[in-house]
Amino acid sequence: MTLNIQTFSNVDGGAVFFKAAGHPLAMGKAQALIARLERSGPVAIYDPFAQAASFAEFYDLGEIDIGHVYVQDLGQLDATILGCRTEPVTDLAATKAKTVFVTAFDSESPIAQIKHLLPNGVDVVSLDEIRIDDALIARPRPYLQALNFATNLAFFRDNDGYHTRLTTANYWSGYGAQKTKIWFCLFGEDGSVLAQWQEDLADAVVPIIVDSAETRRRFDLEPFIGQLFIHVIAGVGHDIVKYALDTYGDDDTMFSCTHDANAWPAERYAGLPAPAQDERVVLWVQNSHPCPIPRGGIGLNRMGRDEVVPLDREIAPFATHALDVATLLPDVRWPEQIEIRAGKHFVRPRYEVESAAGRIRIAHPNVERIDLEPDPHIAELSNLMGKSYLLPAPILPIKRFRSTALPTPMSTAQTNLPVAVVLYDASGQEAARQPLGCLPRDHATLFEVDDMLDGAANGTLASGYGHMELIYDFQDGGDADGWLHGLFRYEDRVNGHAAETSFGAHIFNTVLTYRNEPQSYGGRAPGLSTRLFLRLGLAPADTMCQLIYPVSTSWHAQSSTELLLYNQQGDEVARTSIAIPCGGSLLWHYSETFDEAARKAAGKHAYLIVRDATCRLFGYHGLTHGDSAFSLDHMFGF
Repeated sequence: MTLNIQTFSNVDGGAVFFKAAGHPLAMGKAQALIARLERSGPVAIYDPFAQAASFAEFYDLGEIDIGHVYVQDLGQLDATILGCRTEPVTDLAATKAKTVFVTAFDSESPIAQIKHLLPNGVDVVSLDEIRIDDALIARPRPYLQALNFATNLAFFRDNDGYHTRLTTANYWSGYGAQKTKIWFCLFGEDGSVLAQWQEDLADAVVPIIVDSAETRRRFDLEPFIGQLFIHVIAGVGHDIVKYALDTYGDDDTMFSCTHDANAWPAERYAGLPAPAQDERVVLWVQNSHPCPIPRGGIGLNRMGRDEVVPLDREIAPFATHALDVATLLPDVRWPEQIEIRAGKHFVRPRYEVESAAGRIRIAHPNVERIDLEPDPHIAELSNLMGKSYLLPAPILPIKRFRSTALPTPMSTAQTNLPVAVVLYDASGQEAARQPLGCLPRDHATLFEVDDMLDGAANGTLASGYGHMELIYDFQDGGDADGWLHGLFRYEDRVNGHAAETSFGAHIFNTVLTYRNEPQSYGGRAPGLSTRLFLRLGLAPADTMCQLIYPVSTSWHAQSSTELLLYNQQGDEVARTSIAIPCGGSLLWHYSETFDEAARKAAGKHAYLIVRDATCRLFGYHGLTHGDSAFSLDHMFGF
């Protein structure tokens, strides 16, 4: 039951209307507007920008006496909107309606254009009635611009000894933003508002930390589980709110991390792991909108199977539901995979895996694309672009950690996955290679680094750690669309603690471009430089980071990478240079890379920027809790 709203286009990027209409501060105003329209019928709707249907997805207009729907675009004539056949707005002069509802923001111009058609005495209202306060909008005109709605949501919990900590930085200041602020709204499990507050940011790239335990004390809250709505005001350069999210407990059974949710609710997500025999997997379904998720509105299915099992319960606006996947799919077991039929009801969700020993890790599935088709040219790219698309992930020190990976179908076009796995030590030397064949969509093919090394000629990694790459391999046929993904799981051989992360393939470090790859965060492809954010854990936790220098073709022999350490005021206090071999990686720890004097100068809420102007690095970060627990996820750049 997919919502009829536009959330994202790979041509135009993120949509804005759904964010404006569904903003928490617009919800009450919209409900008041609808109540007014119910009292002032009959109502004619003028829909100049085709936004009426999307608005009606969020709010129930069923009690409004709607007699006509008028449009401006002749291409929209004779469609059915809100139960009415659309008519040309030039027919508005004959309306018997008492009220005309113009379903548009910045409505002065469309209303002025039809003023001569309005019968005497008719009342005119518009979506400007539900605009949020100008104090939260840096650019009042046009209202629907991306930087006015730089928003996102975060899983947020403080109960049963479990806590969450969100960390980001005022990276908008680096693009010239001034007087940037953030408005926060904390929703409880039932969707009720627990707290609202605003923070002013310094005009510098300062760290931003929101800890659930501190929030609970600040607002004298009972234990809660829910989601945090984040709205950046007066940002420049980025309308995407990126963050790292640590989940930690009063003991070491909960010690994990993940990162920002995509701010655009998708129709499907994939890469959700089924539980192993001794595990419980909980999908946190968190409604991102001011309308309920209806019974049966979302569901799960075994990847590669069409039988969808719906969730037979309603989820209130902005509410949270802990969905134990075994209640819908009791017979699905790891390494089988689960597809989420989300219907655009929520942003990329989190899931938690609880082991029989009570250890809990958190991660996220990924957006499953529905707009892709197989691209026959990808099989030919090796002539000029070597490995072309590749997906790098760490191999943690093999004496201590078990590293495994699972290729995950991530578009509806992927009926098969022609994949191989290559292992490299830290120097970039290939240690093992294994073709996986042309995997079917419903595969459950897990590969273990241990097994690959046992079968390789040298049987080990000379450096003790390294990285793996998923690449396309067409020797057994198959199709590719460039959206190759994988789930990577790591287990401590000593204490059983685990972490997992997932991501997708890109083309790395070649001057040739294909379909906007190598990807560039700023400007046109190719992206051949690095700027990564590394949050630093609070003592006694130490921060670890593995930087991978992946190459589709040969590039510079070594990276020229700078690690820049900043304090809470956004001032640089220390830096060090490192060199990573082409095709290799470097695993390092904060406590070992910066001396005690530098760490003391940086202080409690410091952060790092990984900068390289010569190549694109891919990074993974985590925390270590002595020898008892660790976390791991991929980093983000800006």
